Amino acid sequence: MTDGITAAAPAGDVGSSPEYVLSVQDLCKNYGELAAVAHVSFRIRRGEIVGLLGPNGAGKTTIINTILGVLAASSGAIRIGRYDIARERSLALSRTNFAAVYAALPGNLTVRQNLRFFGLIYAVRDLDARIESLLDELGLRALSDTKCGLLSSGEQTRAALAKALLNSPELLLLDEPTASLDPSAAQIIRGHIRELAQHDDCGILWTSHNMYEVEEVCNRVLFLSHGKVLLEGDPRGLPQEHGTHNLEELFIRLAREPLAQPAGAGA
Repeated sequence: MTDGITAAAPAGDVGSSPEYVLSVQDLCKNYGELAAVAHVSFRIRRGEIVGLLGPNGAGKTTIINTILGVLAASSGAIRIGRYDIARERSLALSRTNFAAVYAALPGNLTVRQNLRFFGLIYAVRDLDARIESLLDELGLRALSDTKCGLLSSGEQTRAALAKALLNSPELLLLDEPTASLDPSAAQIIRGHIRELAQHDDCGILWTSHNMYEVEEVCNRVLFLSHGKVLLEGDPRGLPQEHGTHNLEELFIRLAREPLAQPAGAGA
C-alpha cells in the first residue's frame, strides 16, 4: 500500500447558480512557463466557509487576486453570483469584499474616516447608519476617532473586517485574517465571521496556516499543491480518511510530498 496522495479529480461544470456565491471553472494562471494555478475548479455556497490551504507558493493568494480581478486569468472562468468577473467586473466586485492582515487600512485616517472613505467607494446606502452599526458590532465604538496607524494588531484586524463588511458582501475573501493575533483576539474574529456566514448568508473563502482554526471554522477545505487542488472535503474527516491524526499532520504530509498524478494520467 502506498502513502502517496493522488490529485483530486476535476470538479464538474461550475456554471452560475443562485445557490452559489462563487463559481471557479478550470482556472489557470501562468507566468511564462510557470503555472502558478493549473485547472482549478470549485464553488462556494451561500452561508458556507471554505478553507483554501497549502504551503507558501501553492497558489492561494494568486487565486484570491484573480477572483478580485487584480490579476487576469490565463484561462478559465470566474463568476460571483451570476456575474462573470471578466465581462462584468464592476457588478461582480460590488458584491465582494476582502480583508487581510497585510492589507492595512490607511494609518493616517481614523477608523470612522476609513469606513466612510471605503463606504463611498462601494456606494453603500445609508452609510452613516451602516458605519454606526459596524462600530458597535465589532467593538470599535471607543476607537472610532483613533487613527488606524495607532491601533493594536487585533484592533486593526477588527477595523479591516468592518471595512470588509461595509457593503454586506455576498462573497468575503479572507487571506490569513487572524495571523499575528493573540488567541483571545483571534477567537473573537472567528466568532464574528461564523455569525456572518450563518446569519447573513455570505459565502467565505478563508486562507490560513492555523489548522486548529480551520477545523473550528471551515465547513470544507481545498488543499492546494503546485497550483492544483489535491484534496477536498470536511476538515474534520479528511485526516482519518488519509491516515493522519489531525489536519495539521495532513497539511505537513501534503506539503512535503510531490503532487501525485491522477490514476491513468500520463504515460
